[in-house]
Amino acid sequence: MRYELYYWPEIEGRGEFVRLALEEGGADYVDVARTGKAGMRTMMTLLDGRRVPRPPFAPPFLRAGKLIIGQTANILLHLGRQLELAPADEAGALWVHQLQLTVADFVAETHDTHHPIASSLYYEQQRAPAKLYTRYFRRDRMPKFLGYFDRVIGKSGGPFVLGRRLSYVDLSLFQVVEGLRYAFPKRMRRVEKTVPRLIALHDRVAQRPRIAAYLQSDRRISFNEWGIFRAYRELDG
Repeated sequence: MRYELYYWPEIEGRGEFVRLALEEGGADYVDVARTGKAGMRTMMTLLDGRRVPRPPFAPPFLRAGKLIIGQTANILLHLGRQLELAPADEAGALWVHQLQLTVADFVAETHDTHHPIASSLYYEQQRAPAKLYTRYFRRDRMPKFLGYFDRVIGKSGGPFVLGRRLSYVDLSLFQVVEGLRYAFPKRMRRVEKTVPRLIALHDRVAQRPRIAAYLQSDRRISFNEWGIFRAYRELDG
């Protein structure tokens, strides 16, 4: 099967969690909106909803045969089965999905560091609230989420969240660490000392042959100030 991924072509964003799973799984896929104007038109047509019975709310969404699947965690739930990046048993599959939903919560809070009032406003229009929000995000939420995942890895026996088996959550945690290092380099240098198992997981994922090749390719979009993880010096500390 050739998968079609639909996401904004200029940012990593939430689509990157799906890209990493497709890359690690060796899937045949096309990043449709990055193919040009025709790809963008196709994405907007599907979002319009008049030509599909179950339209997605927003990118990312995945076309897999006759299925159109929206929401990052939902896409990964499907790909986990198809690409053997999740357990086959129900309890294991639900556990990995639960962890991915927790990642989604963390990603949403990370986004709100630069857009605490409204996504429709520019960062410059909410700079003061962003500073206040991010102060508590750095102090309380980053250590809480990262510490939780570090403990999960420890309980599994490591080196991954399922023990010795890689899952799509490990790929997502790699991306979270990468993004936080970009957005909050000063804070992460301190926090990383408290979550050694999570950092070891990140390093192990980065060394996987398919992921390493992807990171060096032009398919990997660089972090920038349009995505979820944004580097504003005044927010780091």
